Amino acid sequence: MGQSESVLILGGTGQAGAGAAAFLRQWHPALPLTIAGRDLERAQRVADELGAATAVTTDLLRADLGLPADHHYSAVVAALWDDHLHGLRYAQHRGLPYLSISSGLTDIAPEVVAGAQRAGAAPILVASHYCAGTVVLAALHSARQFDRIDTIRIGAVLDELDTGGPAGRADLQRWSTATSAGLVRRDGVFTWINGPDAQTDVRSTDGTVLPGQSIAILDVPSLALATDAPNVRFDFAVGESAGRRRGEPASFEVRLDLEGAHRGGAPISTSSYLVHPTGQRPLTAVGIALGIERLLALRGDAVTPGIHTPEALIDPAYAVERMAETGAVFIDAPGDS
Repeated sequence: MGQSESVLILGGTGQAGAGAAAFLRQWHPALPLTIAGRDLERAQRVADELGAATAVTTDLLRADLGLPADHHYSAVVAALWDDHLHGLRYAQHRGLPYLSISSGLTDIAPEVVAGAQRAGAAPILVASHYCAGTVVLAALHSARQFDRIDTIRIGAVLDELDTGGPAGRADLQRWSTATSAGLVRRDGVFTWINGPDAQTDVRSTDGTVLPGQSIAILDVPSLALATDAPNVRFDFAVGESAGRRRGEPASFEVRLDLEGAHRGGAPISTSSYLVHPTGQRPLTAVGIALGIERLLALRGDAVTPGIHTPEALIDPAYAVERMAETGAVFIDAPGDS
């Protein structure tokens, strides 16, 4: 599918937005991109590095985003918190696909309602999962060998020096303020847990145990409903990563534990880590780029209007290939949990 109009990336100068733009440029050299930010000089630098890209300033407090009426786009990406939903409404009024990554489980209701009210306008990809859905896709890739999945448990370590730029840190603060409870699926029921039930240990790749807790995150319902697993939990810890303990850059570490049955009914379980030696930024950027690629039908069929999540649109095997290209690896985990 050819594209003559540009992808508008709100927050395009931030880590996630600029990283996604770089992957899109690598995968689709002719795809026009527009880097939007508050600082035009900074946005222009990012655009110049990409090539075939333009830079604009935007005002998220304005319904028209402060953009000239004669500017036209092929999609809108909110790589930052679109708190007034002006980016979403801008996309809907123009019939453009929209992708967001910062709403989180506790803040998606306005996006869902907006999508329902204008169900025929354009597709909305709600990708406020961990690393823009890449962890969900990695877990579903691991699940391919199961005939039945009984339990999925995710354990993520976020290095305290790898929380992203100001926007990423603000997202973490907002989510932690919204609720300290975790959402799990337990015996088929989505359940809120708090206190001791939510607290747990998260084991790093080098065996170090960090204190963590279950969190409210979209990965839980996405994985539960995609696999029909009756038990799903996502645990999260912030602390020093294994990479930094080795004197290297902060690393990205997510443990994936799955239990169920193989074809024929024999019980099986798998434990592995998804690791990136340079932290969460590449995987978040890949998640955004994969979403835009699908929304624009640059890979796969055209996406229908309505609300979508990453696992509903993106092939897990293809996603894992793209992750590996950035340096991500899967390693076996010892059976210690």
